[in-house]
This record gives sequence, structure tokens and C-alpha cells, in this order.
Amino acid sequence: MSEEQPDPFDIRYSDLADGRYLKLWLTDPTVSKWFPISGPEEVDDAVARWIGFSKYKCSLTATMHGEPCGIATLYLQPYRKLAHQCEFGIIVAPQYRNQGMGSRLIKNLIHLAKNHFQIELLHLQVYSENPAIRLYERMGFTEFGRQMRWIKELNGEYTGRVFMERYL
Repeated sequence: MSEEQPDPFDIRYSDLADGRYLKLWLTDPTVSKWFPISGPEEVDDAVARWIGFSKYKCSLTATMHGEPCGIATLYLQPYRKLAHQCEFGIIVAPQYRNQGMGSRLIKNLIHLAKNHFQIELLHLQVYSENPAIRLYERMGFTEFGRQMRWIKELNGEYTGRVFMERYL
């Protein structure tokens, strides 16, 4: 009889200490090109806002061998009439992409949204050229709109975004 090896992958609630990983990922040029932030002050602001949701237990961190490799967060609505729906954000460390991390995070986030927060509709926005759109489609999200001139880069070029949603 062979002994099973423990799965080195885990998902847990995020905590404030995960912010240092989030900051590391958001300052990586291969990651930051998919987020509308630039400069250290904007990165710090984005990290504070994103990781701040951890106090509501609506943010999940994926770990591999105990080290964070991705974070997904529900941006809960503060108003009762909007509480049935919510946007979410997800980030996976570059070295862990295309290994199922994003799918596992989204699957667990959907479970958390539906069963703990009674969310009926999840939505997101993503750069129109981001390859993660395929992941979102595989996870059941559908496009419901586009904005062609969302980001104006420093060189004057525009980048669009896609709005996607999934009813739970």
C-alpha cells in the first residue's frame, strides 16, 4: 500500500500579510500590464483597497507549499439594494499561470459568494486583449458589454475593456 502525498496546493482566507505578495505581483511588468495602475503610489493604493476586503472574509488566497500564488476577492457592495451582486478581482503569480490556479480560485470564490454572501450575480471587467477572458468563459462568464477607450496609455494609445457576468 502506497502512502499518499499531501496536496501542496491549498486555498485559505486572505489576510493582511498577503498584501506583500499582491504588491510583488502588481509591480511585475507581465502582471501590471493587465491592471489600470501605474507607479508606486497607485500600486500601494490598489493593494490597500484589495487586501482590505480580507477583514470581511471575502478574499481567498491560493498557496503552493504554504506560499501565496494567487488571490481572488469579492468586492462586496455596502448597499442593501446592491448586495445581491458583486464584482470580483483575481490575480495569479506569473509562475503559477496555466496550471489550474485561476480555475480553482474562481470555483472557490463562486462557492463563497453564493453560499456565504448570497450573491446572485458575479461580474468582472478585463482588458479586451487579456488572455484570461478564455478562463472566464470556461468558468461560465459571458460578455455583456465593452468600452473601447477605457485606458489612455502614456503614449496616447487606448485600450478597451470587456464586462463579463455569471448568474450563480
